[in-house]
Amino acid sequence: MHQPTTTGKYIDPYTDFGLTKLFGSKNNKDLLIDFLNELINDRGKITSLCYRKPRQAGALPAPAGAVVDAYCQTDSGEKFIVEMQKFNDNCFEYRSDFYLAYPIYHRAKTSTSTATGTATYLVGLLNFTFVGTQLNDCDYHHEIKWMNTLTQTVFNPKFASIYLEMPKYGKKPYDLDTRLDKWFYVLKHLSTLQQPPDCLQEPVFKKLFKIAEIDHLSAKERDAYESSLKACRTLEKETAPPA
Repeated sequence: MHQPTTTGKYIDPYTDFGLTKLFGSKNNKDLLIDFLNELINDRGKITSLCYRKPRQAGALPAPAGAVVDAYCQTDSGEKFIVEMQKFNDNCFEYRSDFYLAYPIYHRAKTSTSTATGTATYLVGLLNFTFVGTQLNDCDYHHEIKWMNTLTQTVFNPKFASIYLEMPKYGKKPYDLDTRLDKWFYVLKHLSTLQQPPDCLQEPVFKKLFKIAEIDHLSAKERDAYESSLKACRTLEKETAPPA
């Protein structure tokens, strides 16, 4: 008899299935819009998104289960690449730079003015910390831009990577002052929660918890999720440091 491998109440968002279920469906794109608006609120508001092909020709390879991507764009043409990575595969920095540059290269083949006038952002939700940093370092939110080191000025304000080292995020439910804090808490703890905290009762989070509940998945979805979990667990063993 088939024994399920899932043990929690909610899906793990750092799996292929989890990201697609929560953020990669047209029916659920309001969740991604809400999260991105909170993350980049100084750049205006996103009103709608359309999903792009998740893999670009020539994309750098990554270990199965290590990387999950969602490509989208706003009405004004801004490009967002949302990447959730569960493990450090030792080439993350190189691959993320490639992902960020590729949409600009693709647009430049058809229109130079379009390529230079459209902002492109990569959002990396990382379930690991960068080499050389400590978990007790509370600096988990990084915005990386190319800079002229002589003048200390940003070289291109429409080209940026936003990296979030989620293991460093340590706020408790009673510390969640902003909506962005609530999103960070959910994305870090979703797969281990047994019920939503009282502070996460807004409609967007109620919808997320309903979608993420494993008991609400169809048999086909449950099989797909378990396959994603197995791929992640295999990779975790392969990338674990020697004892």
